[in-house]
Amino acid sequence: MNELIVPILIAALARAHAAGELKSPAAAVAIEAPKDPAHGDAASNLALVLARAEGQPPRVIAEIIRRHIQLPPEIVEVTIAGPGFINFRMAPAYWHGELRGAAARGAALMRPQIGHGRRVQVEFLSANPTGPLTVGHGRNAVLGDTLARLFEATGFAVTREYYFNDGGRQMKLLGESVRVRYLNELGRDAELPEDGYQGEYIRDIARKLVEQHGPALAERTDLAIFIQAAVSEIFAGINQTCATLAIKFDVFTNELDLMRPRDGAAVSRVDAVMTALRERQLVATRDGAEWLVGAKLGLPKDQVLIRSTGEPTYRTPDIAYHVDKLERGFDLIVDVFGADHIAEHVGVIAAVKALGHDTAPIRAIIYQFVTLTRAGEKVKMSTRKATYVTLDELIEEVGSDVVRFFFVFRKHDSHLDFDLDLAKRQAPENPVFYVQYAHARLASIFREAAKAGIALAADAAAIDLARLGPEELELAKRALALPAVVTGAVEALEPHRLPFALLELAGEFHRYYNKPANRIINPDDPALSVARLFLMGVLRNALAGALDLLGVSAPDRM
Repeated sequence: MNELIVPILIAALARAHAAGELKSPAAAVAIEAPKDPAHGDAASNLALVLARAEGQPPRVIAEIIRRHIQLPPEIVEVTIAGPGFINFRMAPAYWHGELRGAAARGAALMRPQIGHGRRVQVEFLSANPTGPLTVGHGRNAVLGDTLARLFEATGFAVTREYYFNDGGRQMKLLGESVRVRYLNELGRDAELPEDGYQGEYIRDIARKLVEQHGPALAERTDLAIFIQAAVSEIFAGINQTCATLAIKFDVFTNELDLMRPRDGAAVSRVDAVMTALRERQLVATRDGAEWLVGAKLGLPKDQVLIRSTGEPTYRTPDIAYHVDKLERGFDLIVDVFGADHIAEHVGVIAAVKALGHDTAPIRAIIYQFVTLTRAGEKVKMSTRKATYVTLDELIEEVGSDVVRFFFVFRKHDSHLDFDLDLAKRQAPENPVFYVQYAHARLASIFREAAKAGIALAADAAAIDLARLGPEELELAKRALALPAVVTGAVEALEPHRLPFALLELAGEFHRYYNKPANRIINPDDPALSVARLFLMGVLRNALAGALDLLGVSAPDRM
């Protein structure tokens, strides 16, 4: 549509200028869908853009441009609305051509190629191996994976990366918790440390150690074997959970590797970052610790980089990690993390920029947290205590399709109330069911057509799409708009746009389908049946393709 309308407006503006009615010979032209569909199929704010230069009201400018527009057969009407928007209504024949094109593209319809091989790294989930993935981790995982799927489908070269730390105080606490439970399994008295990990998974790891080693580890004070056993077991569980959600990673980066020299280097990447920050006088020593000087970087306060013990805080390797990402040459770097990491991320990026790196490629997706509810009551979650709900438990209860759809159905910066009762309900108010049921209905239409002996012609041009009425064309427009939704979701890093658009398309289809007058397979009118069946094929492909981008199945029967 843009390819058709933009040249028309450019030509009309040039003619208005040549006639002496406008001062501007040319201008940038943007086309978008009107907020109110009643106004047409496309709108341009060209008159509003020109208002200052022309010194006239936008509506006056719009009328001048409209008079100079030469309409092709694909456009039936040009009107002026609001403060001066130029609106276009496309002819049915235009939509017939778009439908034929969509049918010819098949699965490619939902994969607009905008990436052109540009390299994108999406770092997501990145949970330290201290316990099973929780519901909160699930939102991170699904957001990151969906973004990666969208980038990949639209022609980007995608690297999915998992960044974790299996060292430090958390891991010592984990190892000590496993050791205590190991001793308990041997019948010995031992108390968990304060803030120790209490989940049943700790006991499971301890039992396996007893099975493998018996009492041989009882006198061990070195926590290495307990930490190693815990990390191995927990990571195996994390990988299995990801596999259940069809989530994969290409690269695993360990924070500890940033603290060790590599490839014959004399110092680690963390040490190199600290040296560079000190050289730029961005580090201050106070109370035995080293601090990033916030005032010099526009930060509200100083941030600890190296503790008084000599250990780096979590943000120091993060700085080195982001330098490493930039040096790997990605065109775009997407960080997916929870709202509790905002201040840390701002400080990290400020430090990276201060080190002379262009941080423009780095984009952050900051998601709000998840509240799990059942019967209107909040279900409490905690990684260390035994009252948490694992992501596996959620998947087992409601299914992976529901988990994936629900986690991207709300915008990432909005709090998510995950209603378990709604998630399990096979009813129209459940958005996953509603969208999947639309696909199942579309599949049933083709089974009905086969029974009636009605099939699509091999040559789409032989199908009389002029038999389609206004309702069918509105359905067509909704389906044909989905590729633009995909493009917008990728460019804005807002995957929630796609499930919202799917819900709207499903709603319009269900309303159409439920009207007796809209019987799709009618043996008494084969030509109309074939035209409607052709449209249903485009809808089915669009729904299936979009669901696939979300990692959600498109069932043929429900």
